[in-house]
Amino acid sequence: MSSLSSQLQRRGTLSEAEQSWILQLSADWQLLTDLSCADVVLWVHTKDDDFVAVAQGRPSSAPTLFYRDLIGQSVREQWAASVRRAYEEGITVRSTEPDWFDEIPTQLLVTPVFCRLPGEGVSEHPIAVITRHTNLGSTRSITRQEETFRDCADEIFAMIEEGAFPDPEAPQISRRGAPRASDGLIRLDRDGVVTFASANALSAMNKLGFGGELEGEVLSEVASALVHDKSRVTVDEALPLVVTGRAPWMTDVEARDITVTLRALPLRAHGERTGAIVLCRDTTDVRHQQQELITKDATIREIHHRVKNNLQTVAALLRIQARRSRSDEARESLTQAMRRVSSIAVVHDTLSGGFSQTVDFDDVFLRVMKLITEVSSSSNTVVRPVVSGRFGTLPSEYATPLALALTELVTNSVEHGLAGQEGEVTVTAEQTPGGLSVTVADTGSGFVAGRIGAGLGTQIVRTLVEGELGGSIEWHSEPGEGTQVKLRIPSRWKRETGGA
Repeated sequence: MSSLSSQLQRRGTLSEAEQSWILQLSADWQLLTDLSCADVVLWVHTKDDDFVAVAQGRPSSAPTLFYRDLIGQSVREQWAASVRRAYEEGITVRSTEPDWFDEIPTQLLVTPVFCRLPGEGVSEHPIAVITRHTNLGSTRSITRQEETFRDCADEIFAMIEEGAFPDPEAPQISRRGAPRASDGLIRLDRDGVVTFASANALSAMNKLGFGGELEGEVLSEVASALVHDKSRVTVDEALPLVVTGRAPWMTDVEARDITVTLRALPLRAHGERTGAIVLCRDTTDVRHQQQELITKDATIREIHHRVKNNLQTVAALLRIQARRSRSDEARESLTQAMRRVSSIAVVHDTLSGGFSQTVDFDDVFLRVMKLITEVSSSSNTVVRPVVSGRFGTLPSEYATPLALALTELVTNSVEHGLAGQEGEVTVTAEQTPGGLSVTVADTGSGFVAGRIGAGLGTQIVRTLVEGELGGSIEWHSEPGEGTQVKLRIPSRWKRETGGA
């Protein structure tokens, strides 16, 4: 969809509402192509009075004509007159003579695309044009299924011409795993009687327990018989509307450990319902895989939750030990260890609350920054923390070392840079083309050149940033002017995780 969207913005003259309509139409592009048994191309009118292809589909139900993409190309001269007539007059244009393409006779059908704008009704003029290129060179006879597919396509394209498809009231559904025409197609008349059922559709219904032929049966009665024993069947409230073809919804029917997904496409002519298409697909394996993934995700979340609890227990033990320690040096070491463990626990706590193995690091870091209050209160320091910019989303393997490194840097700024003073600690995050840049600055006393790198905290930061994150770290400071530490995390983590 992103490529089509960019094509529409760059080449077309459409408004945002018209572009949104085209994007909704393109969601069913493969369905239109398969039902047409033809190559289908979408053309938009350009600012220089030309037509450019922005979408193209090849049928899985017939041989393709176009082995090379037409997207981005201007309309060919042999199609230009028909395309322009359909666009200017708003009517479907059908070629009366064979349209030859690479010595193959084809039939050209050009359909104008009208859209239904919110509060305005159907657009006055077409917003795009669709061409269908049907191969006429095959000597084989047309099967009943192919004839039915083409009839269904003609009805849908007539709805496109009326601005009635896609249905603006249809809910948003995921096309992943949704039934396709080749998976199984049932054609219903106005009364919900099956007039055609493909072999795959009949096979899917047989798996649910239906025996016999579907044609001539009322699909809602068949579905009612299948879900009669509700103790063994999972019934969705949308099922009656789907099997009668009255609503453009999708639902699942589960019986005998079999899951069949049904999707209805109501057919209308001049605003009157004439029937429907019901696509069906055996999605048993898909649902089992999804259930396994959900189970694995839940297990991973539970692991993160238990790790978080264990780390918090360790942090509590370190705090107790620090309070009982008689040595100031031992007490400080145990307190620092407690804060380090707590910062790691924050990451695991965030991971335990979602299914993704990525975290919103802005939320994580705000929770880590609360440790400043504890550090400043123990060192008699008044600190004003400032956070600017956005870290974005990070995978857990990057979030943990970065959280620990920033904890060390902020702690150093409070304990050493602002010890016994009042000042600010500013953390600035910036997402750049090269990766992630983070700056930690304070208004403290600074340090003397050559003294950086001797402490345990500094060594931990260097190991985490340069070793685990593959980044770089720079210190800048002048006595009495504060300290600035800049971290640069390369874009390697973006390429590995799909970006922040």
